[in-house]
Amino acid sequence: MALTAGIVGLPNVGKSTLFNAITQAGAEAANYPFATIDPNVGIVEVPDNRLNKLTELVKPKKTVPTAFEFTDIAGIVKGASKGEGLGNQFLSHIRQVDAICQVVRCFVDENITHVSGKIDPIDDIEIINLELILADLETVEKRFTRVEKLVKQKDKAAIAEYDVLAKIKNGLEEEKPARALDYTEEQLKIVKGLHLLTSKPTLYVANVSEEEIADPDSNENVLKVREYAANENAEVIVVCAKIEEEIAELDQEEKEMFLEELSINESGLDKLIKASYNLLGLATYFTAGEQEVRAWTFRKGIKAPQAAGIIHTDFERGFIRAETVSYDDLVEAGAMAGAREKGRVRLEGKEYIVKDGDVIHFRFNV
Repeated sequence: MALTAGIVGLPNVGKSTLFNAITQAGAEAANYPFATIDPNVGIVEVPDNRLNKLTELVKPKKTVPTAFEFTDIAGIVKGASKGEGLGNQFLSHIRQVDAICQVVRCFVDENITHVSGKIDPIDDIEIINLELILADLETVEKRFTRVEKLVKQKDKAAIAEYDVLAKIKNGLEEEKPARALDYTEEQLKIVKGLHLLTSKPTLYVANVSEEEIADPDSNENVLKVREYAANENAEVIVVCAKIEEEIAELDQEEKEMFLEELSINESGLDKLIKASYNLLGLATYFTAGEQEVRAWTFRKGIKAPQAAGIIHTDFERGFIRAETVSYDDLVEAGAMAGAREKGRVRLEGKEYIVKDGDVIHFRFNV
C-alpha cells in the first residue's frame, strides 16, 4: 500500500538524524533488507505485539510484519513558496506524501546552530506552515478564476466548489490550514479533490535532548508544541533523534535493555510509526497458517473483497466469503479450533467491513 508520511523540518532540528534512524531500523528488518527504496524513502516495520502472539499460537514457518514508508522531504527556508532555497523541490515532494510529520527542535545545544539564531519551536512550526499556506493560497486563487466562469453559467457543481474555495481562502488568509476548517460531508469530497498541502493530516515531532527524554513535560518547549498542536487537534510525539539513531542499530534484546536504562517503555520511533499509521487511517488485519503468519495494511472502512485484493487481485475477483475471527477471541480460545468450538469464527460476505485485528482466511474461486 503506497502510502507515505513525509518528514519535514528546518535545518538543524534533527530531521536527518531521525530519518537515519528510520533507514537503519529498516535495514535491520530481515523482510525489508533494502531500507531505502530511493534516496529519500525509508521503509520500517510497523511494531505490533499481536503479531508476536499469533506466532506463538500458530507456530508458522515464517512471520511477516507489515511495513510503512517515510519520505525525507527537502529542507525548507522562508520564501519556499516563492522558490527560495530548495522551495520548489520541497513543495513538489510534499505534494507526493499522504501525511506530514513536522520535526521541531525542542533541545538546547550550543554546538548546533539554529537557522533562526534561537530555539523557538512555535516560530519554526509557523515558518513551515506559512509557506504551505502561501502555496495553497496561490492554488486556490488560480482555481477561483476557472470556477467563476462556470458559476456565471449556473453550474451547480461549480457553485458548490466556489463556496468551498471561498471558505478555504478566508481561512488561509487568517493563517488557518485547510485541515483546521469545518466541512460538510459533501464539501469534504471537494476539498480532497483540491489536493491542498495544508489539508494533509499532520503531527508534530518534538525532538528533545537525551537528558529530557524520560520526562519530556519538564521541557517548556515541548509544552508549547503540545498547546499549539491541541488547537489543530494534532498529535505530538516526543523523541530524542540522537538516541533513536543509536538504538536503531541494536538487536531487539539490546534495544529493550537500553530503553529500560533510560526509563522509557517504548522507543520514539515506534511511537512515530504507529501515530503516522493511525494518522493515515490505516489498520492491520492478519492471515495465520502453518506456512506463514502475516500482517496486512488496509484503509479503515474497506469491505472484505477489497481487503482480499490487497493479498492478490484474484482473491478480490473471485471472492466468496471471509472466514473471520477477532484477534482477542482467537487469543482467548488459544487456537483456531478452539475459536470455532466457541462459535467465535464467522463467515462474512461481500458487505463486511474489515476491522483492525481481524484474523481472516479468504475463500475465493477464479
